[in-house]
Amino acid sequence: MTCIVGLVHDGVVYMGGDSAGVTGYDIATRADEKVFTNGDFIMGFTTSFRMGQILRYSFDPPEQSVKKDDMKYLVTDFIDNVRNAFSDAGFLSKDDGVEEGGTFLFGYKGSLYQVDSDFQIGRPLDKFAAIGCGGQIAMGAMYASKNNPDPITRITQALEAAEAFSAGVRRPFIVLKFTPEEEDVE
Repeated sequence: MTCIVGLVHDGVVYMGGDSAGVTGYDIATRADEKVFTNGDFIMGFTTSFRMGQILRYSFDPPEQSVKKDDMKYLVTDFIDNVRNAFSDAGFLSKDDGVEEGGTFLFGYKGSLYQVDSDFQIGRPLDKFAAIGCGGQIAMGAMYASKNNPDPITRITQALEAAEAFSAGVRRPFIVLKFTPEEEDVE
């Protein structure tokens, strides 16, 4: 299920997602969004709606110490708190001592990151990423539209391409533009 697309444009993180909920051959259109903000973060998830609910409503992002740069903070304090939130909610799984969660994108301080199921954090060099069953289709659309200056159009077209060629992607699409300053105003 799912297609989540993230893009950094002029120092702002944009993220869009579809509304499909898929189990086996069954698909439902969900009203609960896969893309949302949480404090200084914009997030979009695949893997499990439960995981997304934990990230949105139970996870409390820790404050960043001035002694840690962004990446050190993210791979230590941030991801440790994600793992703890998953564990506390019964979502974290272990196999032979190895913890596993799920896959999600997030934006922080104008950069885009991807968390994989083993909790590694990656930062795409191309300043865009897509995950979910429609992710590779959306990546192709993002690459093909690299000369388009409108980030919302690019993300929407990538989601449309994923919907056209993946059975697990469905409208409506939610596309958000996020900077932490906008969050503080509300």
